[in-house]
Amino acid sequence: MKRVIHAACPHDCPDACGVLITVEDGRAVKVQGDPAHPFTRGFLCAKVAKYLDRVYSPERVLYPMRRVGAKGMQNSNAATHSAGAKSAFERITWDEALDEIASRFRQISREFGSEAILPYSYGGTLGALNGGSMDRRFFHRLGASQLERTICSSAGEEGLKSVLGIKLGTEPEQFRHSKYIIAWGANIHGNNVHLWPFVEEARRQGARLVVIDPYRTRTARCADWHLPINLGTDAALALGMMHVIINQGLYDADYVARYTVGFEQLRARVQEYPPQRVAQWTGLAAEDILKLAREYATTRPAAIRLNYGVQRSERGGMSVRAVCMLPCLTGSWKEIGGGLQLSTSGAYQLNKEVLQRPDLMRKSDLGHLARTVNMVELGKALTELNEPPVKALFVYNSNPAAVAPNHNQVVRGLLRPDLFTVVHEQFFTDTTDYADIVLPATTFFEHKDLQTAYGHYYLQVSHQAIEPLGECRSNVETFRALAERMGFEDECFRQSADQMIDAALQSPNPWLQGIDRHRLERESHVRLKFGNGQQQAGLRRDDARVGTGLGLVQASTQAMPEQNPFLPFAEGNFGTPSGKAEFYSEQLANLGLDPVANFVPPQESRHSERARQFPLELLARKSDNFLNSSFANLPVLQKMENPGVLELSAADAKARGIQDGAQVRVFNDRGEAFLRARVNGAVRPGTVSARLYWAKLSPGGSINVLTSERLTDMGGGATFYSALVEVEPAAS
Repeated sequence: MKRVIHAACPHDCPDACGVLITVEDGRAVKVQGDPAHPFTRGFLCAKVAKYLDRVYSPERVLYPMRRVGAKGMQNSNAATHSAGAKSAFERITWDEALDEIASRFRQISREFGSEAILPYSYGGTLGALNGGSMDRRFFHRLGASQLERTICSSAGEEGLKSVLGIKLGTEPEQFRHSKYIIAWGANIHGNNVHLWPFVEEARRQGARLVVIDPYRTRTARCADWHLPINLGTDAALALGMMHVIINQGLYDADYVARYTVGFEQLRARVQEYPPQRVAQWTGLAAEDILKLAREYATTRPAAIRLNYGVQRSERGGMSVRAVCMLPCLTGSWKEIGGGLQLSTSGAYQLNKEVLQRPDLMRKSDLGHLARTVNMVELGKALTELNEPPVKALFVYNSNPAAVAPNHNQVVRGLLRPDLFTVVHEQFFTDTTDYADIVLPATTFFEHKDLQTAYGHYYLQVSHQAIEPLGECRSNVETFRALAERMGFEDECFRQSADQMIDAALQSPNPWLQGIDRHRLERESHVRLKFGNGQQQAGLRRDDARVGTGLGLVQASTQAMPEQNPFLPFAEGNFGTPSGKAEFYSEQLANLGLDPVANFVPPQESRHSERARQFPLELLARKSDNFLNSSFANLPVLQKMENPGVLELSAADAKARGIQDGAQVRVFNDRGEAFLRARVNGAVRPGTVSARLYWAKLSPGGSINVLTSERLTDMGGGATFYSALVEVEPAAS
């Protein structure tokens, strides 16, 4: 008997696709994109199209395990482990695992305090339940240290909100109406592929696609014009563009006067950034900067697809802030197909207070708000003295031994014999190699969830398609069981998935009005309830750290984008304290940051003193066919990548006596990796590029041995793209 189940892809991607799973006799036999979903439109990315290989991989972790070998010792699934080979783990029952975890947590809390326990999670799933609900309740009630989840997007989010006040952007469907599209640090074709058909539709109607990226990505190869900017200089380019737009009178004076503040301060600031000066930082010709500014300001409508790579440099927050000023200066927010998209996640505003229950911290033994540890600084947290020291680490939805910066220091911490580490995982990752207890985790095929998005405006329920394989449990069920073992009697730990979805949808956000679980279950996907593109006071900002109000007039009916296009800032109504786009920000001034915008070269850049010793800028870029470290272990996708490669220009290779295909040592004072040289035109002189991969699957070592724990200027984010290295031929 066949049936088709609607689910939603929860992986860390803006597309959040609607997925149809065909199930026959309890087994998933087919996966496809939902043709009725207005953004998915019936197709999936190469990763998720092969998701059956992930669900039914023989390397899945299927039951709880306890370490019996030394930390750092690798393990494969016992079902495929060769006879007589020494295993790092032994199989145990769930009861044994839960009892041991609860016992160790109680002991650590007695000896060192509950803050000595640290959860570590991020984007392994973006489902509202399995990404952040029962787990947060558990650690709040326990009184554990809180994790500042900043590794991916926090700097960009703060930069965006410093101008707009909320994470909203141009609807992806509107890109088909654009006449000038800038992909700024956005590899649309590689990792936002469902936007690509709308871009191509616009180009068939005469639109121009411009890519600003230090790497010749898939999208850059398809573009009408590629501008290979130097790493970390995006703020300089945006300021240079605004110099041209303001001085040549190409800005929308009426929009600026009505809906922005700080224009005169911005006008004064951009005088410091003429194209000739900006060219020296960015590596772009002054004539190209002038041309880009004029074309962007005079071709209407113009849209910018900005992505998070821009903010992974030391001044990443300011870079995003400067770019986000551009559509406010030209008034392109007024136009269908205009504006900018970085994230749409601020539109959803589920009731996270009831999902995560931060109030439970006051019921813990700690009795007050717990300390916060920045996830970017995991190596420091595990190896440097703290009060109290971190004595237990619980990892889920993440693989820090692969993705965290300063890899060598992270590994030194994970190897500590006194650190009790639990990892809830689907596979034996880099991080499970250091675990004391490994717990088997479900895929999104095997549990129910509520799915938002950060690249479109459709809310979805993701239904469970099959029973969990082996003894796998979802995050929700795992932390529910742990709460019971710890004796937590709060009613919230007994809520079902449906009850939590219902609670999450009980939100004052007017865009969620009329959307409940039953409707989502009937319709599979529901567009948020926008009202005629207009906004009024009332909708809260999506981040209390920087926020006041924003809102809208409710619509009487729900319409699709063609009938009711969402223009969030057509008439101002920004989410900032002033209610206007802020070219001048009092909040930034209070934080000691430049209240307008500026460019300062990162401490690790070709313009820094450190470049005398390590003259090459490292772009530790994402793979096209993996998602960070997710999917990197699947043979079908490994064939589509070429791991262990360092890309460099012909000039840099020649200067170092390096031939194409030769083994090279790439190094700095944090570590070294041994890779194979690829001499090509993907990067300019002065820049080298390598891709993230599982450390244990890359014989030459993790590229993150070269990155630092230095934080961004805003949001405490990671500075993966501010790293200097040197390269030399590897000794035989």
